[in-house]
Amino acid sequence: MNEGEQTGLATMRDCWITGGATFDLAPTAWKAIAGGASPDEQERRLLAIAAQALDVALRPAAPKTLKRRPPLPRLALPMLPERLRPLLRTALKHAVDARRKTRVATLVASRGFVLHPMDWMPAASDQSSPDVYAPWIDWQASVDGERHAPQEKLTAENWDEFYPAARRIALADMRRTEPASARMLIEAKASGEPAEVRLALIELMRFGLSTEDAPFLKSLATDRSGKVQDLADRLLARLGEHGHSSEGGADDPAVELAAFISEGKSGFIRRRSIYTPAKLKSPAQEKRRAELFETCNLVDLAARFGASEPQFIGAWQFGADNDADILIARMVAASGSDAAVTNMADALVADGGKPALLVLHLMPRLDSRRKRVLIRLILKDSKYLGALNLAEGIEASWLEWGDLTNGQTLLALRSAVAGNDDAAKRGVDEMLETMGFLATAATAEKLIEDIIAAGMPPAAPSLGFLRLNASLAGPGTNT
Repeated sequence: MNEGEQTGLATMRDCWITGGATFDLAPTAWKAIAGGASPDEQERRLLAIAAQALDVALRPAAPKTLKRRPPLPRLALPMLPERLRPLLRTALKHAVDARRKTRVATLVASRGFVLHPMDWMPAASDQSSPDVYAPWIDWQASVDGERHAPQEKLTAENWDEFYPAARRIALADMRRTEPASARMLIEAKASGEPAEVRLALIELMRFGLSTEDAPFLKSLATDRSGKVQDLADRLLARLGEHGHSSEGGADDPAVELAAFISEGKSGFIRRRSIYTPAKLKSPAQEKRRAELFETCNLVDLAARFGASEPQFIGAWQFGADNDADILIARMVAASGSDAAVTNMADALVADGGKPALLVLHLMPRLDSRRKRVLIRLILKDSKYLGALNLAEGIEASWLEWGDLTNGQTLLALRSAVAGNDDAAKRGVDEMLETMGFLATAATAEKLIEDIIAAGMPPAAPSLGFLRLNASLAGPGTNT
């Protein structure tokens, strides 16, 4: 259709808008089709032809840069039943950030379902959502839409057929079962990937980490990415090895960090070393100390004092400086050996109270049993309940009703609901959200009844996550 015909169509449209007849304005070919009918029928025919021309013949062509994408992949778990989607949307709406929304998806996945894509989709950069969503993450990140992750085992030959999320999950599984094979794949292929992808691949070495991985990790000292070098050093530190940055000279960051720590002696008969954070003189020193704790490794710092990891942690004076305690807990989580992490966690949990909260920083490195022991300990003292909202790596759907009644948690929740303290009520909202993630379906149902009895309105949005949790134990769902 040429420009003149398009102008004619616009004129006919304007005429119809004002209520006039357009037969005389129509192109000659259109008159031949509409002619011979009554005036009203002529207008109807012309209107049908014009609509067809405007909606079909003049439809804009797709830009050449537009790529056709494949359909959204079907996931390995069934979709959440339609009847539960209103409860799901309520829980998602109340979750204020992406991390909390991911917790909702994690709980649902723990009960054997995935969310509808119109309710929630993981971002292309998401690395914290349940593994079942990997096809959706790769679909989001795809550009050409032509590759499909194969079902066979990941190998060097089919490496490029896997999208990053599917590849990452396959490698993580291999590291758990065939660590040497996974390491050889990473060693062969990681160097050809961009820095961010390479970093994510090297990070998978934490699964099944052993001394056999040390030569490869040491070879990364010459990697072109400083972040990859630092990660390799931290993984080597977990094996008790010193990284390339630990040289012992004046420029060694561990030497500088050691200057922020005072060594003393304790005991009258059996003298032993103790380590206490030095008094800081300025905010600049606080900032520098935090930077050094983040970049140094535990094994290097302990070596500056001639101590092993267990000796250094055992001699650290927790409670002298809360900020320093948090920094060393994070250092242990990042670079401590498995034994150092578990020893520190067990010691802090045994102390109970506020020191036990430091274990939250170790949470991603702990096994399931220790995680649950810590959470049960925190639930006994209502002063520390808010800390659970900061915990990473905790599991969904295991907390029993007895865990809530064995301590002050339930009493604190009831008191806050019944009171008039707005700040306490906000704390209740956060705790109910955490309970919605941790609780079993039966516990969630009992807690809803208990909190309503304490005075919370039955339709309160803060009960949304708990209601979703409880509903996932009903007919047709997994318990």
